[in-house]
Amino acid sequence: MQLGVLGEWFDGFERTLAGLPDWQALLLIVVVSLGVARLTQVGGDVLIRRVTRRIDGEVDDVVLRGVHPAGYVTVVLVGAYLAREPIGLNGALDVGVTATILSTITLVWMVTLLRVGRKASRALVESSEGIDGSVVPIFQNVWTLLVLGVGGFLLLAYWEINVTPLLASAGVLGIIVGLAARDTIANFFGSIALYFDGTYKVGDYIVLETGERGRVEDISIRSTVVRTRDDVLVTIPNSRLNSATIVNESVPERERRIRVPVGVAYGSDLDRVEETLLSVADEESLVLEQPTPRVRVRGFGDSAVDVELLCWIRDPVLRGRASHLLNKGVYAAFAEAGIGIPFPQREIHVVEGDPDTAGDGAAVRAVEEVGPGADDD
Repeated sequence: MQLGVLGEWFDGFERTLAGLPDWQALLLIVVVSLGVARLTQVGGDVLIRRVTRRIDGEVDDVVLRGVHPAGYVTVVLVGAYLAREPIGLNGALDVGVTATILSTITLVWMVTLLRVGRKASRALVESSEGIDGSVVPIFQNVWTLLVLGVGGFLLLAYWEINVTPLLASAGVLGIIVGLAARDTIANFFGSIALYFDGTYKVGDYIVLETGERGRVEDISIRSTVVRTRDDVLVTIPNSRLNSATIVNESVPERERRIRVPVGVAYGSDLDRVEETLLSVADEESLVLEQPTPRVRVRGFGDSAVDVELLCWIRDPVLRGRASHLLNKGVYAAFAEAGIGIPFPQREIHVVEGDPDTAGDGAAVRAVEEVGPGADDD
């Protein structure tokens, strides 16, 4: 309905222009263009204030205020475009003026969109905690290439430059560049996939397939930098990380459970063993009270009963230190409580062999593995 009314208004405006002398039609176009531009400027300010108050964040404010100046500049240039007919330009000159006006409009919007893209991405990172600032350059580069590509194609079309040879050359060049920079392209798309998958972000503690553990220090378009426990920076291409199995120990929560396995001698009081292990966990400050520590009997080994202490720490980076302190505490507590930590022993029986079978009267030794409670014969 609104489009129909607008179309009728334009038809009436054209009929009015047709019935006026050229100089009056030109003057009317200029006055109407300036009036609509002023109305766009004033009405746009009012509309922006009303809209931005209702929407949380600063992104909408940045976008609306960024495109607003380009809007009323476009109205003025459209008026200049319509003023061509009353002036009565010849064919070649009319084509040049038309291309110039359309090119100016395109350039204005290209510059506007590039500025708005940069400001909106920064505002989005500042107003949202779930977006990592390290990926902003990726989207800025993609947005810049898209705006420049579309704008450049339109400019060539305005000036009637045949783009078919350029597209063919661009296709061949794209194949060459793709083959030469396939690793770079794979890393670029790998970084985008890692971001959208939410695999990790700067500050997370991750474990790689190779067993290396460390904190993510930086995520760029090409690679990810991880600081290992040895305080060494390891740079890994994003294409490799995108296809690898990564354990992110910082999500969904940073608290992590650690395991302290220990073997106790057969015949030990397992209830007392459990009580002793829980007391060690309670006395260690790095161990969280919630979730509560627990003890599990895992099985019966060749030399000992396999027991495991399970407890939680507040950050995965504390795993090594907490395990160290807990192992020391368990060793001291078992020694004080008289709980034995066995170790494998071997019993050797020496049997005199037959010279014909043993060779030169050598003794044949039979080796048998026994438990810690075996007698030493």
